[in-house]
Amino acid sequence: MLKHLILPVALLGATAAHADEGQWQPHQLLQLKGELKRVGIAIPAEKLADLAKHPMSAIVSLGGCSASFVSDAGLVVTNHHCAYGAIQRNSTAEHNYITDGFLAKTRAEELPGGPNTLVYVTDKVENVSARVLKGLSDKMSGIERHEAVERSIKALIAECETDKMYRCSVPSFHRGLEYYRIRQTMIRDVRLVYAPSDKIGNYGGDVDNYEWPRHTGDYSFLRAYVGKDGRPADPSPDNVPYQSKDFLVVSAAGLKNGDPVLLAGYPGRTSRYKLPGEIRYARDAAYPAKVAELQADLDVIAAASKGSAANAVRYASVAKGLHNVMKKTQGLLDGFARKDIAAIKDVQDAEFRAWYAKQPRAPQALLAELDAVIAADIALSNEEFGWSVATNSDLLKSARTVYRLALENGKPDAERESGFQQRDLAFIKARLNRLEQSYVGAVDQARFGAGLQRYTKLAPAMHVQGLDALLPSLDAVPALYQSSQLGDTARRLAWVGQDAAAIAATDDAFLQLAVKLHGVAMSLEERRKEVDGQLERVIPQYMQAVIGWKESQGKPVYPDANSTLRVTYGTVAPYSPRDGISKGPFTTVEGIVEKHTGKEPFVAPAALIEAVKAKRYGQFKDPVLGTVPVNFLTSADTTGGNSGSAVMNGHGELIGLNFDSTYESITKDWYFDRDITRAIHLDIRYMLWVMKEVDHADNLLKEMTIKYPKK
Repeated sequence: MLKHLILPVALLGATAAHADEGQWQPHQLLQLKGELKRVGIAIPAEKLADLAKHPMSAIVSLGGCSASFVSDAGLVVTNHHCAYGAIQRNSTAEHNYITDGFLAKTRAEELPGGPNTLVYVTDKVENVSARVLKGLSDKMSGIERHEAVERSIKALIAECETDKMYRCSVPSFHRGLEYYRIRQTMIRDVRLVYAPSDKIGNYGGDVDNYEWPRHTGDYSFLRAYVGKDGRPADPSPDNVPYQSKDFLVVSAAGLKNGDPVLLAGYPGRTSRYKLPGEIRYARDAAYPAKVAELQADLDVIAAASKGSAANAVRYASVAKGLHNVMKKTQGLLDGFARKDIAAIKDVQDAEFRAWYAKQPRAPQALLAELDAVIAADIALSNEEFGWSVATNSDLLKSARTVYRLALENGKPDAERESGFQQRDLAFIKARLNRLEQSYVGAVDQARFGAGLQRYTKLAPAMHVQGLDALLPSLDAVPALYQSSQLGDTARRLAWVGQDAAAIAATDDAFLQLAVKLHGVAMSLEERRKEVDGQLERVIPQYMQAVIGWKESQGKPVYPDANSTLRVTYGTVAPYSPRDGISKGPFTTVEGIVEKHTGKEPFVAPAALIEAVKAKRYGQFKDPVLGTVPVNFLTSADTTGGNSGSAVMNGHGELIGLNFDSTYESITKDWYFDRDITRAIHLDIRYMLWVMKEVDHADNLLKEMTIKYPKK
């Protein structure tokens, strides 16, 4: 390590940040007091850094999305698209809550969110870097190093989860330079309370996705339930609402251009510290291949579901997720074409290398090693992409999961692969059970067959070593589905816990295929561990040097997003995407009427159109706009995973929900451009207005604590 080059990581962030860039760990806010004051955040940094205090204690994760408590009875507000799985799970062609919406007027009417709908409440974060990195040696092979780190992480998690009410994790920060142990209360009984029709919650659909101006009411409500003893429990009619220690007060007072915002949530992944070669690989190879694959898969799903309303409902959530990933990936490609981020990184990389060469005692071989391990990572990533194309079948994935679990069950729990330990069993069962709502044999067969065809056309570098000869021919695919019972949920779940010998001896076609492919899959996995171990050895040294270089320039230092709790801040702000074009920071309900065509995706509910034409705005009317605002823009630094994040005013009151970014901002995952980076938020006044005027969700309006504007 290059500890002589820089300040200890614990001191990072002492330099004032520039613009509104940064997805900060809560404890780093103590070093940003001046910035928070400059922006207009009145909450003391000491309070924001304390997870046990309001407002951070009200911010929760849904495992892929963010949310917040808005009552002391476990009421959670998040995005409509974050609760889409729960909405779809409870929908049928006859009772389609996706198109019709759903509102429980009483708690007895609330619907089960399903085993994949969970609420995580973070209550403790501790730096465990020394324990994870202890005993590591440069003499270790990559796989030895990776497995040593994994053993340490498993031990730290096991130690943390002695009380089964907690779910713990040990993610890395700064690409392996630091490790923090995160302890979360995991609530397993989560119910759907209210979701507007997708004519509101998804207004504009994929056409408007990532676009501005936007008019989407992307919100929904869930409720967390626990046992009568207050501890997390499996779903049961006897459970009671979770008594949330803190919750956010909802402010209907509104905001205006230039007002400060504070945003807290669980951003997924960013790549701000990637090297130019990694950017070029994404831009020129990985992302184009990904877009083509996603579009091809979506086309197959659409064709195989055509003419069946039931099948369309079953694959609605799957298709929505694929569409979202595809549009974001295409947006990244368009962003790379608009601004040459690789060239910008070239300049930064050259400046860094020049600085590094002047550092006394800095090992100069590091940069050559860095380039070599990244090249190995890219080469293996090509094969992993090929694997994903060739194995695009939910039934095959289920079979592989069942067989791998059986093999891992033969080992002591601490030696099992992460994801297959005893602590993971409930999640595995939930994934296998989830197919009940999102699987149709004919559709899956079409996806698998088409994937096999596409795999044959991939470049040789994307073909997995040893795989081609083991794959079924296209003609053999129908027989696989005819000779497997894994499509039946009960039979699929019955294989959980069976021993490997029983699975190997079965005549179920997909289980046989899983056994056949296992050796190649393990080879790919072991090669990934070797590469990851080398990355974990070299990248942290590089990151430590980069941090030292940035600190020497007085630039902000924050870790890439990694699905852990982060805080960002900014202001309500317009932007100019192109010369001569300026886009204001607010949209209004009048824009919904203007876009309304009566054809998907621009179909607004008749009750909403009527309320707008009658100008029944009440106390949600903005004094400047003269109407009800729908969405607004800020300069806050967000990414995927921030969906549903609480957008708060300077006093920590809920004024909006994050749900998207402008199309021009998508490349912020790689490079933050303060001039055009804008996050899109739902204005809480629109949510409250719809609840009152359109859906009559009076019970929830009464349950929340709402601060209305002074008359």
